[in-house]
Amino acid sequence: MKNLKNSFKKSPKYSIKWSNYFEIYENLFKRFVNKKITLVEIGVGDGGSLFMWRKYFGKKVKIIGIELNPEAKKLEKNGFKIFIGDQSNPDFWKRFYKKVGKIDILIDDGGHTNLQQVTTLMESIKHINYEGMIVVEDTHTSFMREKGFKNPSRYSFINFSKSLVEILHRKNPMIKKEINYFSQIINSVEYYDSVTVINIGKKRLTKSKHLENNKKLRVYFDDFRFKNENNMKNSTKENFFSNLIKRNVSKRSYLYRIYENWIIKKYLKILKK
Repeated sequence: MKNLKNSFKKSPKYSIKWSNYFEIYENLFKRFVNKKITLVEIGVGDGGSLFMWRKYFGKKVKIIGIELNPEAKKLEKNGFKIFIGDQSNPDFWKRFYKKVGKIDILIDDGGHTNLQQVTTLMESIKHINYEGMIVVEDTHTSFMREKGFKNPSRYSFINFSKSLVEILHRKNPMIKKEINYFSQIINSVEYYDSVTVINIGKKRLTKSKHLENNKKLRVYFDDFRFKNENNMKNSTKENFFSNLIKRNVSKRSYLYRIYENWIIKKYLKILKK
């Protein structure tokens, strides 16, 4: 098994990666090693990571870099294809994919602003091959106010990506929402420290089907999910709600929903400490 960290250390050019990225990337990318794939990285700087990817993936990989600095064009003498352009500009992406076609892996290590990350995702996703992926680096900027990121905000990349999670669940018929193009191509979304991964499915995805086995052996049982509970915790508010529950307040009622939300808010406070 090739070691990505060693490839990073032995790169002849300068680059920067966070220490936790290497294990994440080896788990994500090991199935692509020595395969004929096209990899695109945004934000190549001096080019160190391009050499790292080539050493790690092997001779069959086609590596393309995207950079704002025109000086990066000099890296083409080392066998890389370099495009100079602004990742926050949809027109750049239209021109780019018209020339390049579909790709397998897109790594966004660009400017990390909300607009750059969201535009890159939305303008690229339809150009990723089946079983390919988009990897967005440094998503901790979604929680940074420093350096002009102006986050956290409702428009951060992480908040935007949460919409993808809802879209994934549309494939379940119980949600009763129509699947759209993104539901059909996105197989999963993975979150790591500072890295978000959007995985494209093996084929066009459809609504899930509800399967049962051993129907003849099925035992019909009561559904206890919404049964009344009397084991509420002891506090003033909890006793108040507990007394209401003892009076057979339905778990489907508006009042019980208030109780649920109150408990969840308590857990959120604990989580965010």
